[in-house]
Amino acid sequence: MTTISLAIVLHAAAFATGAQTYAEAHAQQKETGRPLVVLIGADWCPACQTMKNNALPQVAKRGALSKVSYAVVNTDQEGTLARQMMNGGSIPQLVMFRETNNGWRRETLVGSQDPASIEAFINRGLSDVKTPANALGGSPQSNAAVTE
Repeated sequence: MTTISLAIVLHAAAFATGAQTYAEAHAQQKETGRPLVVLIGADWCPACQTMKNNALPQVAKRGALSKVSYAVVNTDQEGTLARQMMNGGSIPQLVMFRETNNGWRRETLVGSQDPASIEAFINRGLSDVKTPANALGGSPQSNAAVTE
């Protein structure tokens, strides 16, 4: 019974921040041209849970997550995808993929972050995003190796 309760709480927390599956967020990114922001973490990771349940809901409440396509990837359930997006290192990682006039860019925040740091990260990413009308397409996942 405890496992079911925990699952419900975690899904409710993800829903509260507007988190989607990676596939849903990726589709939304392709449609809108918004940056794709992915929280990579695990249920057993205290820092990941702090980000998912405290910091990111505050960022969502302030409206910053509505400017991006946002997904949560669990390293235990989606290990291959998580490894493709991470450049090694520890979790939590907040990874942003965005298409600029100079091609795809990837930026990462590693470790637990406060809401102000997350908002600044998102706002930096929004500063040079290509407009959807000018976007040539492509895939954040296929461009995961592109770095700053």
